Formats: sequence, C-alpha cells, structure tokens
Amino acid sequence: MDMQGPEELGEQVEEPEDLDDQDTSSISPAEEITLPPGAGGEDEPEGALLLPWDRFSTWLHCICVVGFDLELGQAVEVIYPHHSKLSEKEKTSICYLSFPDSNSGCLGDTQFCFRFRQGSNRKSSLSCFLETTDRDAPPCLKVRDKSLKRGYFQKSLVLISKRPYVTFFHSLLKIMAPEYFEKQEPCLEAACNDIDRWPTPHPGRILTLPIMGVVIKIRIPTCYDKPGTSQLVQSAQSDSQVSIVLPTIHEVDLFRCFYPVFFHIQMLWELVLLGEALVVMAPSPAESSDTVLALVSCISPLRFCSDFRPYFTIHDSEFKEYTTRTQAPPSVILGVTNPFFAKTLQHWPHIIRIGDMKQAGEMAKQMKVKKLKNLKTLDSKPGVYTAYKPHLNKDEDIIKQLQKGVQQKRPSAAQNAILRRYLLELTQSFMIPLERYVASLMPLQKSISPWKSPPQLRPFLQQDFMRTLEKAGPQLTSRLKGDWLGLYRHFLKSSNFDGWFRNRRREMTQKLEALHLEVLCEEDLQQRVQQHSEVETVDLVLKLKDKLTQAEREQLPVRPGTVVKLRAHIEAVILALPEDLQGILHKPSTP
Repeated sequence: MDMQGPEELGEQVEEPEDLDDQDTSSISPAEEITLPPGAGGEDEPEGALLLPWDRFSTWLHCICVVGFDLELGQAVEVIYPHHSKLSEKEKTSICYLSFPDSNSGCLGDTQFCFRFRQGSNRKSSLSCFLETTDRDAPPCLKVRDKSLKRGYFQKSLVLISKRPYVTFFHSLLKIMAPEYFEKQEPCLEAACNDIDRWPTPHPGRILTLPIMGVVIKIRIPTCYDKPGTSQLVQSAQSDSQVSIVLPTIHEVDLFRCFYPVFFHIQMLWELVLLGEALVVMAPSPAESSDTVLALVSCISPLRFCSDFRPYFTIHDSEFKEYTTRTQAPPSVILGVTNPFFAKTLQHWPHIIRIGDMKQAGEMAKQMKVKKLKNLKTLDSKPGVYTAYKPHLNKDEDIIKQLQKGVQQKRPSAAQNAILRRYLLELTQSFMIPLERYVASLMPLQKSISPWKSPPQLRPFLQQDFMRTLEKAGPQLTSRLKGDWLGLYRHFLKSSNFDGWFRNRRREMTQKLEALHLEVLCEEDLQQRVQQHSEVETVDLVLKLKDKLTQAEREQLPVRPGTVVKLRAHIEAVILALPEDLQGILHKPSTP
C-alpha cells in the first residue's frame, strides 16, 4: 500500500469461508461483459465472460486510503473499488497497522508491509480466484508535504491482497503513491481500471502490466522453477515499451536484511527451520517487515508453515494471545518497533534486536549471542538474545566470504546471491534425505490394479527414516558437521515438517490416482462389461465418470490424452446399452 506519512499493506491469515455462504449482494452491480485479451503473457480464454473487477480481484482485494487526524485518530477514508467489503475489525487492524508506531520516529516517506488475520465473516468480496493462493502483504509509502505546519501529513495508501508478491507490490506503490497524493481519487480510479485489464497471474506466465503510463514486466514463478535462478530475461526488441523489469516478485534482499546479524545466520536458519517463536525488535516498520520476510524466506524452497507478522503492534487483536505468560509462545515470527515489547515479550525464547540497517560498505561488528536476562532495559544493544544451542557447527567460510565482499565493495546484489545460494544449498542438503525417504513410501506401479482402488501410501515411521541417515544423510551433500540427527528429531515435531509432509502426501496420492486412471485407460472396457450385467455396467460407468470429474477438478498429473481416451471408452460402453440407460448416463451428475 502507499501512504503519505507511514503506510502499510495487509494480508489475511485465516482461510476464506465456503463460497456457498457468500453474500452475492457484495458483487459489483455490472452486466456480464467480454473483455479483450489482457496485456502481455498468454491471452485469456477466447470469449471468457468476466464481470468488471474480476481481473482486479485476482491481484488485489481492494485499495484503502487511511488518514491520521491529531484529534480523531486513524480512519479508513476510501475503499476502492467501492463495492469491496471489509469488516469493522479488519478496518481497525488496517488503521493501526498503516502507520509506524510513534516510538519508531519515522519521518517522510516510508515503505513496509504487514499481515492481519482475516475476519471470520468474510463474504464473497474476496472472490473465488483467491481461495487457494498464498496470503500476501502489500507495502506502504509516505510522502512529505511542505505546505503543512507539521512538515507532512500522515496518510496511507494500502493494498490489500492475498498474493505473496511483496516485491512487486512494493514497486507498484512507488508508482501509484506519489500520483495519488497529488491527484487524489480520480488517479486511484484510473489505476484500478488499469489493474482490472491485467491478465490473471497464472504460474509460469511472463506478463507486461501497464499502470498509470508505466509498464512493468514480471514473471509469475512456478513450483517447477530451478531454485536460485531467474526465469525472466529482458529482450531489447520486445521490451522497448517496458519501463521496469522485475527479476523477482516476492524475494527480498537477504544480505541487506541479515547484515546486522549475519554472523548468526546459520543459527537463525535453524530457528526458522524448526518453527521456533521469534521476535524481531527493529527501529522502524520497514526494517521490521524486511527482516521478518527475510527470515521466512531463508529456508526456501521449503515453505514456512507457521504464522508470521512483518509488523505487529500493541493494538493487534492477537496481542493478548501472544504476550500471555500462562502458556508457551506460539510458533510465530513477530516484527515489532515499540520498546514496550522488550518487557511484554521477555519470556519469548528467541529475540533479535537490530539497529539501523547500515550500508553494506561498512563492516558489521561481531555480536555475541546474549542471555535473555540481559534484555531488561529499553536501550539494550543490538544482538541475538537466546539460550538456543545450534545443532550444527558454525560455517566460518560463508562468514569470511561475505566479509571479504564487504571489504572489496562487492555489489549488494552479488552478496545477496551468495547468501541466498548458501541457504538454499543448506536447506536442500537437509531436505534431500526426507524427500528420498518419502519417495520410498510410494507403492510400486505394478501393484496398481485397474479394478481395485489405488493402493495406499506406506506410513512415515520416524525410526525407519532416522536409520536411513547413516548411509544417505546430509553428509553426502553438505560439509557441515554437528548433530544432524538431533536437528531432524526436532524438525519432525515442527509445523514446517507437518505442512511439508501433508503437501507431499497429497501430491503422491494424486499421482497414484493419476496412475490408476492411466492403467484404466489401457483396459478393454467393452470386453470387461460383456462379462457383467447391465446394472453392474451402469455402476461401473458412474464410478468411471466420477473418477474423470475428480481428475479434472484436482488437475491430476495424467499423461496428455488420457482423460480424452478414457472418456471415449466410456462413451462407447454407454452407446452399447439400451436407450433408456443411455439417457440416464448422459444426464449431468449432480454436485
């Protein structure tokens, strides 16, 4: 989001409710229209019927303007598009999160992002396009105004989205904010109309997105991308109209964010990997949010499956939940700026205190890990406060390499690439034994019978997995020594393992369903049904049609042509039945 004065961007944390319960009155009252192909990337399906704001909704939920009045406080002044719905609780969260805490001392322009918990009564204004996407937090911008006595007025332009495209939204707000604060709402309406003509953000697509006279070129990443590489290449001929090319839409500069504490980067990687409760205490919301986002992404390509709040305030609805001392802190990473948290979160096991992020040309000082009892005063020095003992020995080589880069004035982008590659390889070394073991739980393809349900995956047994580490552990790909077994035992209890394994189990189950379909496709259905009665044949046809419906709904990874071929086999069987049964089987199945 953009704002004059501090501003911020929000992201929902809870899952959307069932669309069946949604209130259709919140849909924009417009006639159904056919829009022309979107700018850039692949065209939309020809003749696709779309309502106004359908494409907008695939990128953003809405845009808010939040103003701050010395007497009245914060208030949402504008929500656009006007039909967008936000609950009162959501508006309150946005109001408090849209301005830096008074203790952070921000003046002039600032940018940062935040996430907030979605209201339980969310209706259809979120749109079904977003129900399976990752949640997202937009950035903010604050523009100085010399005409006012205070030197500036505080107003925020806030992008609300479920997409995790933080870097892209950051660039978008740099374009939108100055224009909006100069030209007000007509400018905002024009920008939203531009966004509503963008193609939908399908993975793998390269898109050129016009916005307010500027053209941004991006690529939506896919799960098949090679980690650590950019798939977006600029072409001088085709990009003659492109103003901005973004090599990434979601990654932050790890080296810049971790620079104040990069001596402890390996320990921080362990804490994030294990889903430990972490607090980042920073001097500004921008440094707070950037550091939290860097922590979350440092275990990539493994997905961080716990909650994280790039900027968290004492007004947040979860404040009591996170500060209570009657139970262990939840698995969440919080970014805060208010010194009050130094006292209220003192019982948390791991606290990172960072000072102002300095230019990468200066040498960072070696900061020792400190005991939590030292975090009693509000002016505690920067450092990492924890009693955690890392499982792995510190890798001095990466520290020396980054220090040498600082001395030689190596570009920040190169430092970032070195650190990101190091963390990527560390995560891959850790995850490869798990991937290998889980793959062994897959039944053999020869055990799949066309006329029986697909076989089940074998269970994950921790003892069996731990035994595989002796010969096929991380020592095959990593030079690091230490208690790898202890790290795995701790990880297997974490939310990150639970989320990863649930996803892998779902993928493997879908693969078994796809293999079962392919085996069925090779069977002679005509010969099969000749051995059965009409009632049994009808039952078989209904079951096969249900499997095809499931395959299309879940987009099972079947070989090209399998579904079409099986559908043709089923149709041939139906046509061989009496006409009355044909009529029954040709009726669309009820949902």
